[in-house]
Amino acid sequence: MVFLNTCRAGLLTLAALVFCQHALAEESADDQRAAVRSASQSALERLYQTQPELKPIIAKSAGYATFSNFGMKILVAGGGSGNGLAHENKTHKDTFMKMVEVQAGLGFGIKKTTRIFVFQNTAALTHFINQGWEFSGQATASASVNNTGISNYGGVQVMPGVYMFELTDTGLSAELTGKGTRFYKDDKLNLIK
Repeated sequence: MVFLNTCRAGLLTLAALVFCQHALAEESADDQRAAVRSASQSALERLYQTQPELKPIIAKSAGYATFSNFGMKILVAGGGSGNGLAHENKTHKDTFMKMVEVQAGLGFGIKKTTRIFVFQNTAALTHFINQGWEFSGQATASASVNNTGISNYGGVQVMPGVYMFELTDTGLSAELTGKGTRFYKDDKLNLIK
């Protein structure tokens, strides 16, 4: 009986997620871009509230990317999706992006997270925007000490010159995960007529 109730709750949650994504798809592209920009600004403000020392560091970086992710896990499988943007500090250009993630392992629940990437060099930012990015089993985040001090504020180096922060409803996350996550351009939102 508990199993059936858990399955029912999972199906209702899945139906709610599908309904919300369908409602978002019906918004105009301009409304979606405005919503992503607003969420990006909110993510940075939340990060700066947690770690105010990061504001000048991010301002001097090549750029940043922010992603809002809504995920859920039912029994042995789970996943999530989200929207975001990559911002180039030098040109002030925003590139709209998407993310999708797959999770394995036992569990049940819904989680909303925000991921922020800081790019120390233009090459890493350009590669992220134009080629996308995928975390696999081998690309787990690991803490690193460097001369920028980013890791001193909760950032985790995910590749040379790229740091990731993860915010949850309770603040900066101590456990950063990227396995099974793919980031790529949102062709629809980047197509401006």
